[in-house]
Amino acid sequence: MTLGKRLGQRFLPYGANYLDWSDMSELREVIDQRVLFRYQTEGESMASRLERTVAARLGARHALAVHNGTEALRLCLISTRPSVGDLVHIPAVTFVAVAGAVLSCGLIPVLVDVDESLSLDPALLPPDARRVITAHMEGTVAPVPEGIEYVIEDCAQSLGARLPDGRHAGTAGYAGTFSFHHNKVLTSGEGGLIVTGDPAAWARMRGYHDHGSARVPGHYPAWNDDAHFGENFVTSEEVAAVQCQQFRHLDEILAGLESMYAVVMDRLPDRPDLTVLPRAAGDAKVSVRLRWESRALRDAAVAALTARGIANWTLDKYLLPEHPVFTGRRSIYADGFPWNHAPAGPLVLSRDGFARTRDLLDRTLCVPLSPELAEQGQIVAAKAIQQALEEV
Repeated sequence: MTLGKRLGQRFLPYGANYLDWSDMSELREVIDQRVLFRYQTEGESMASRLERTVAARLGARHALAVHNGTEALRLCLISTRPSVGDLVHIPAVTFVAVAGAVLSCGLIPVLVDVDESLSLDPALLPPDARRVITAHMEGTVAPVPEGIEYVIEDCAQSLGARLPDGRHAGTAGYAGTFSFHHNKVLTSGEGGLIVTGDPAAWARMRGYHDHGSARVPGHYPAWNDDAHFGENFVTSEEVAAVQCQQFRHLDEILAGLESMYAVVMDRLPDRPDLTVLPRAAGDAKVSVRLRWESRALRDAAVAALTARGIANWTLDKYLLPEHPVFTGRRSIYADGFPWNHAPAGPLVLSRDGFARTRDLLDRTLCVPLSPELAEQGQIVAAKAIQQALEEV
C-alpha cells in the first residue's frame, strides 16, 4: 500500500486538497447570478473582488487577474513598452514558460546563471540591464536585483512567501506574477495574477489585457477614445470564484507547510553524503530540497521514495541552456522571429558555461510537503521519508 493510501490522502498538491463543494460560496454566487463574464455584471464582479482581496492580502497597490501565469509575465513585459529585439535577462534555471513569455513579446531572453540556491545571481547582470525576470522557485525567495528599471518577480511557485524585509514576494520590483496552475500553492486548474505598485503600469496592463481598452462594468462593449490594440487575457467569473475560495485557505496552507517542514527536518537521516538546502524564514515551505553527493545517490533516492509511493521530483528539466528553444533558437515563425532580431553570439551569462549548475541539478531532489495532513499524518509521512532515505 502506498503512503498516500495509508494516510487516506489524495495525490494532489497544496490548495487542490482544500477544494470542497461545501466551501464554494463564491462559485455558488456566480452560478446563481448566471453571469460568467466579469464586465457583464452590474455591481462588483467576482474578478474585481479577487483583485481587491489579493492586493490587500499581499500588500500591493494594484492587482489584475488573467488566464495564466505565462500571460501575466507577457503582460508585465508588454507594459514596459519595449522595442522588438530588446533583451530580457532571465534565470538559467526556471520553467520554459518564462522564456516563452519573453519570445512571444518579440524580445530576446538572455540566460543568467544561478547561485547555490538555484536563484538568478544578480552579480552576473551587466550594468545596462533594463528588464530582468527573477524566479522564486520551489517557494525559495530569490534575491531581487537592485538598480534595474524593470524587475519582474515570477512568483508562480512561491505565493505567500516573504522577502527578508517582510514584504511579500512579488511586491519588491516593477511587478510580480503568480500562477494558479494545478501544481501551485493555490489552484484553479489554470489562472494567473499580477500585482504592481505602479498605477501607470497597471493602467497599461488593464487596457492591453482587454483588447487595448478599459471596460466599464455593466456597459460591455465600450471603448476608450485612445484605445490601442491588445489581446484578451480577461479572466472569467467562475475561475475567479474558485481562486477566492483558495485564498481563504492560504494562511492555513502556509501554516501546514511550515508544520510539516519542521516535522520532516527533525527526522531526516544524518548522512555525510546528504545536504539539506537551507530555507529562509520567509520561504513558502512547499518542499524539502535535498542535495546528494552524486547523481547515482540522487537517482537511488528517487527510486527508494517512489517505491514507497512518496512523491518526489528532480529539477533537471529546468536547465534552459539545454532546452531546444535555446539550443536551436527555435521559432514557429518562418523568418525565425524574434531570434532574427537577436545579437550574434551566445546569449548567456555564466562563469563556467553552466557546469556548476548542471552538477547541482544532477544531485538535487525535492520532496513536496502535505499541509492538509493532521499532525499525526505528517509524522507518519516524515517517518516514511526517513526510512526511504536511510535505505539509499
